[in-house]
Amino acid sequence: MKNRKFLMSFKNAWQGLITAFKDERNFRIELVMGIMVIILSFILKISILEWTAIVFCIVLVLIAELFNSALEHLVDLFSPEYHEHAKKAKDIAAAAVLTISMGTVVIGSIIFIPKLLSFF
Repeated sequence: MKNRKFLMSFKNAWQGLITAFKDERNFRIELVMGIMVIILSFILKISILEWTAIVFCIVLVLIAELFNSALEHLVDLFSPEYHEHAKKAKDIAAAAVLTISMGTVVIGSIIFIPKLLSFF
């Protein structure tokens, strides 16, 4: 019984990823950007420590977007009509994604700009 619940939780999690990919434009954009960064990382032959930072940043942005999307769906479920508190909750969740994204741009710049400058 425990194994069935365990496997079902993985199935549900994968379904959540598939749903996010199909329904959430920003998730798809961030995923494509992450793949582009991974390709650039291979081209520029970044170090193991830099890889760790890059992978962490990509995963963090995707997780933030998943939480943001989940919160937006919950808010829409419980407050289908416009409500100022619902708007604030959605805006703050979106601000979390923006903040993490800006931080990852800074980290990416620290890693990639010197390598790109020496590459050219």
